[in-house]
Amino acid sequence: MSLYCGTVCRRKSFWCYRLLSTYVNKTRYLFELKEDDEACRKARQAGVFYLFHDLAPLLQTSGRQYLVPRLSRAELERLLGKFGQDSQRIEDSVLIGCSNEREAWFALDLGLSSASSIHKPEVEAELGGSFISLRRAVSQLSSMDSSLLFTARALLRWHDGHQFCSKSGQPTKKNVAGSKRVCPSNNIIYYPQMAPVVITLVTDGARCLLARQSSFPKGLYSALAGFCDIGESVEEAIRREVAEEVGLEVENLQYSTSQHWPFPNSSLMIACHATVKPGQTEIQVNLRELEAAAWFSLDEVAAALMRKGSFIEQQSDGLPLLLPPKLAVAHHMIKTWVETQTCSSLAAI
Repeated sequence: MSLYCGTVCRRKSFWCYRLLSTYVNKTRYLFELKEDDEACRKARQAGVFYLFHDLAPLLQTSGRQYLVPRLSRAELERLLGKFGQDSQRIEDSVLIGCSNEREAWFALDLGLSSASSIHKPEVEAELGGSFISLRRAVSQLSSMDSSLLFTARALLRWHDGHQFCSKSGQPTKKNVAGSKRVCPSNNIIYYPQMAPVVITLVTDGARCLLARQSSFPKGLYSALAGFCDIGESVEEAIRREVAEEVGLEVENLQYSTSQHWPFPNSSLMIACHATVKPGQTEIQVNLRELEAAAWFSLDEVAAALMRKGSFIEQQSDGLPLLLPPKLAVAHHMIKTWVETQTCSSLAAI
């Protein structure tokens, strides 16, 4: 019996004291902040804040890139006080991440509250930056900054749109971290959600199919995309979307990767590759969904990928084929297809 107890104790000690990876430590710390209001309040005292105004982040220009300024709690309180705002506004902030050293990161939107009297130009002048649409700025942000701002925008938008319980109609209350909202009258808990979207690069072996909507910048073509319907699997959603939008049947579906995308709402982009059935390549565009769709050769797509300059600079050049910016999952899908086709061609020589 004593031997058994000793074994148990030693095992417990091992699991308690073994060295956890930085990722695990960071993940567990974030979980604690999301679940423990008091721990999150404490972290917010020493945390840093990213500012938004009507869902547009505060950014500073640095050459061709945007930098994302961060404010300490003391700096934020001084800013709010200068513009006649109570520091209670900080309670509206949401947790968006933390550093490896457990510095908690929060986002606060100064313009979403109807009671806010803060004027955007005055804040911009005070902080030496501008509140810029995230969609417009995305191609000039680092991948780390864009990911963080995507999360912040999605959370802030979700809280702004879910302030009342859908069952009781009563106001809901967010927890300190902003990881959920609760209806006090019935204790229903609401969690932020993402809408699943399938995005598919269709090929016939030698060509890939790209399409555009009328809202796209001139010349921009991308992979086919659409929201999953209730009750659908990813595979069913892909087949339906391709059939609806371009009148083709696909097979050989292969999952590629996924990405959170905050426009226009918070979506989970599920990226896949698919091929059309042999001999069935005639496109029939559904004009309710798309403005145009076409097959593009490997040479055409490879040439578009090799063009220099930022996405904004390429837009101004009026190019015949403009591909999605590098931060978009569609860009990586197209690039993967070009690399695979190129390798196959070289192997055949």
